[in-house]
Amino acid sequence: MQVNVSEKAEKGISLVMTGTKKTEFDKSAFTGEEYLYLKKAIGKGEKTIIFNHYGSVVAVIILDEKKSEVEILECCRKAGAKAAEIASKHKLERIQITSAAHEALQTLACAEGFILASYRFTKYLTKTDDKKIAVKELTLISKCIDKQQLAELKSLTDAVCKARDLINEPVNHLNPSQLAAEMVKMCKEAGIKTEVLNKKQIEALRMGGLLAVNKGSVDPPTFTIMEWKPVSAKNKKPLVFVGKGIVYDTGGLSLKPTQDSMDYMKSDMSGAAAVSAAICAIAKNKLPVHVIALVPSTDKRPGFNAYAPGDIIKMFNGMTVENMNSDAEGRMILADAIAYSKKYDPGLLINVATLTGSASVAVGPYAMVSMGNAPSEWMDALKECGNRVGERMVEFPLWDEYGEMIKSDIADMRNVGGRSAGAIIGGKFLEKFTPCPFIHLDIAGVAFNKTADGYKPKGGVGVGVRLLYEFAGKYAAGSAKRK
Repeated sequence: MQVNVSEKAEKGISLVMTGTKKTEFDKSAFTGEEYLYLKKAIGKGEKTIIFNHYGSVVAVIILDEKKSEVEILECCRKAGAKAAEIASKHKLERIQITSAAHEALQTLACAEGFILASYRFTKYLTKTDDKKIAVKELTLISKCIDKQQLAELKSLTDAVCKARDLINEPVNHLNPSQLAAEMVKMCKEAGIKTEVLNKKQIEALRMGGLLAVNKGSVDPPTFTIMEWKPVSAKNKKPLVFVGKGIVYDTGGLSLKPTQDSMDYMKSDMSGAAAVSAAICAIAKNKLPVHVIALVPSTDKRPGFNAYAPGDIIKMFNGMTVENMNSDAEGRMILADAIAYSKKYDPGLLINVATLTGSASVAVGPYAMVSMGNAPSEWMDALKECGNRVGERMVEFPLWDEYGEMIKSDIADMRNVGGRSAGAIIGGKFLEKFTPCPFIHLDIAGVAFNKTADGYKPKGGVGVGVRLLYEFAGKYAAGSAKRK
């Protein structure tokens, strides 16, 4: 859809306004009777009031003024999702969004929610008329929003939607080579340098973890390197993103149950989608930060010479791992990529992965799990960014004692521990391979929705894109203070 900004609302075009109980709404948008009804409805505690005009609607969405700024911004995104629902119901082609309190950030957040809630994955439908949203033009009404903010909104929401497209693609249309090709295409459009390593190159590097996971598959693995290095970059050492690119996960010889598990495993590359889309948004908006994104990719099947529990695997950095569970494959391919990042001398590494069911069990569908050994200032900054964009995280510890749980009698370590602390064990395993301060984000519980939730649709969510983008700006601004 086309997204514009205007200082004044156009009569006869559907209008969505956000405000609180205390807001003085513009009377010119209503008839006298409508305005009286609006005041009464707000007094009764109604949150959404809709006036049906001939060919258009005027909708008022009431926010809770008692909430904090970041909570209000999230409420605005959800209000935008409600506006998208209204637009879909009334088959509106043009809609205007504004904050009755003239809050530019609230208007932007509402528009963000509207655009993200309007996302549809219709690529494989033969009939799409009942699925596509009718809105062709969205206009933000504000005197304070400039063209740069509008462009940033558009490129960021486009990036989230592209990540969703990748996640929603089935494996028969998105194998590792096809995923790499999609990332190269995205990066070319954004002006990002890319390199895709094929199986022979991966073998030459001796990336044992990635090669072991790939042994059961007919499709070769890939390792994609994306780099955005503007001349204006403020960080001396790059910020590195690593994303898990398992395009489909059967569990391998440690086979998953099909129902409510394997049937959603096309989404096991959500980390790859997040980091590739995020670096593209960073580049398109020309953030002055040096960023590198690394994506190891394969599918995992129980065929051919599939790696088995008990196998000993030599990793890229020379360490040996006793495979005790073939379904703990994400950490195997990520460990190689994380160790490989040493060549770039990173200032900070952030890993994004649908790594463990334990993370989802621990915090449910409302947050991702974070952990790491990075300085608290970076972890706190990332949490703050998560709260601001509505992608919350719960920090777990990485105490030394957890390392005892992955000790092996016959190798340097095992790839799993016992039944307890599964999410932490995954992070602790990865910590063994990191050459710099790192933060691990386990997005298993929030990457793929089985039902729609506001502006987060059913299917691929694209979680992590807005978080990494928000953090990259802060990292660039604060990097001069760090060595």
